[in-house]
Amino acid sequence: MGTTLRMALPALTTSAGLILMAGAAALLLAAQSRPVAPHLPLPQTATIPSTTLTHRLDGEYNRAGRPVDAPLVAIRIGKPLVIMRYQVTAADYALCVAAGACKRLESRAARGDLPVTGVSHGDATDYAIWLSHATGMNWRLPTDQEWAHAAGSRFIDDAKGDDPDEANPARRWLANYEREAARKAASSSAPRPVGSFGANEHGVHDMAGNVWEWTQSCLRRVTLDAAGDTVGETTNCGVYVVEGQHRAMMTSFIRNPKSGGCSAGTPPDNLGFRLVKEQGWRARLLAGLRRLLPA
Repeated sequence: MGTTLRMALPALTTSAGLILMAGAAALLLAAQSRPVAPHLPLPQTATIPSTTLTHRLDGEYNRAGRPVDAPLVAIRIGKPLVIMRYQVTAADYALCVAAGACKRLESRAARGDLPVTGVSHGDATDYAIWLSHATGMNWRLPTDQEWAHAAGSRFIDDAKGDDPDEANPARRWLANYEREAARKAASSSAPRPVGSFGANEHGVHDMAGNVWEWTQSCLRRVTLDAAGDTVGETTNCGVYVVEGQHRAMMTSFIRNPKSGGCSAGTPPDNLGFRLVKEQGWRARLLAGLRRLLPA
C-alpha cells in the first residue's frame, strides 16, 4: 500500500500541474484575444542589454553614529531591461483619469506633451495597474538599480565624500546642499516637453532632467560597524527612492516635493515617473489574468 501511494502521488502532482498549466495557457490566450483599449498608443520603449554595473547602493548609511556614503558595489542586471523612452505625459495620464482608474490631479499640465507632475507613488502605481490592464502587458515602476542602469552616463552619483571635520557633521550636509543647489540653478524648474533634455546612449530621454522619477525601492537605513560591515538594517516602505539630478527619499503620498521629503538636501523640482515592462511568460500570464478581471 505504501509503495502504491508513493508511486501515485508524483503522477497526481504531475497531472495537476499539467492541468493548471493548460488552464493558465487558455486564460492567457483568452486575454490576448481582447483588443488593446481603443485610442491608447503603446509607449515607446528602449531595450537595454543585461550587464554588470558599478552602483552606489540606495539608502541612508551610518557608521559610529555618523552619516557615511553608501558603498559602491558590482550589481548584476541579469536580463534585458525594457523601459519607457519618455516619462509618462500629462496626456497619457489623462486617459487613465478618464477611465476612472487614476485620481484627477490638483495641478494639471497646460500641454499634453509635458511630463505629468504632481503625482504620488500611489498615483504612479495606479497608472501602472491601469496600463497593464489596458494593454495586456505587465508594467511597473523600476527599482533604483534598474533606473540607474537605464540612466547610463546620465546617472549622477550622490556620494558626499569623506568629511575632513568629523567633529562637525553638519559641514558634510552643507557641502552637499550647496552642490545640489548649484546643479539645480543651472536650469529652470518648470517642466518642459518630453525629450527636451535629450537622449542618453540607450535612447532613453530626460534622465536627470528637472522631473524626478518614482521608483519601487523602499527607504533603507543601514548601520555599519567600524570595519564597514552591515550590523543592522531597517526598511520603510512608506518612503520611496526618487531619482533625478540627485537621489532623494519621498513619502509615498507626497505630490509636491517641496512640501515634504525624508532626506537632507535640496528637494526635487517635480515628481513624475516612467515604467518598465516585464518580459517572459510569467509576466504575460500575470498581465493576461489581470485583463480578465474587471477594470
